[in-house]
Amino acid sequence: MTTTQEPKTETATLAGGCFWCLDAAYTQLKGVKRVVSGYTGGKHPNPTYDQVVTGVTGHAEAVQITYDPAIITYRDLLEVFWILHDPTSLNRQGYDVGTQYRSAIFYADKGQQEIAKSSIERVAPLWQKPIVTEVVPLGTFYPAEAFHQHYFAKNPHQAYCQVVINPKLTKLRRRFSERLI
Repeated sequence: MTTTQEPKTETATLAGGCFWCLDAAYTQLKGVKRVVSGYTGGKHPNPTYDQVVTGVTGHAEAVQITYDPAIITYRDLLEVFWILHDPTSLNRQGYDVGTQYRSAIFYADKGQQEIAKSSIERVAPLWQKPIVTEVVPLGTFYPAEAFHQHYFAKNPHQAYCQVVINPKLTKLRRRFSERLI
């Protein structure tokens, strides 16, 4: 009797503005097994979207990415992260303003922390302004409501998707076509 072993997976948690944008991009990468939109980095337990958007819970809109490190590495995920948002913009991405839209890397262990810091050092010279991305320990991650999961896939013709998400996906396709499913 032969048994097939499931590939080892790891998890990355990233915040780069609206979680719809990150979800839409990361679900297209080879080696990414699952992307969950949610909230982390705050103090209020079990926050809802309506609470998070007020900015008072301290949470960031984030995605939790489950991936196969034999196919795509944490470093690769961060390389994509830098092109999907403006890491020099404090507490905002485009029209989305507030601490809930901050740029952050929530590390699960010392290895992720070190990779995140070295990734920032590597890309910092590419930006005219200083990178403000937080590198902080991952606390509890709360999945967002079902409505927010895979929003772009369910609503590709919605105005926000067309105006904000599509240009990010175009950039992803141009820069990382070899990594796409």
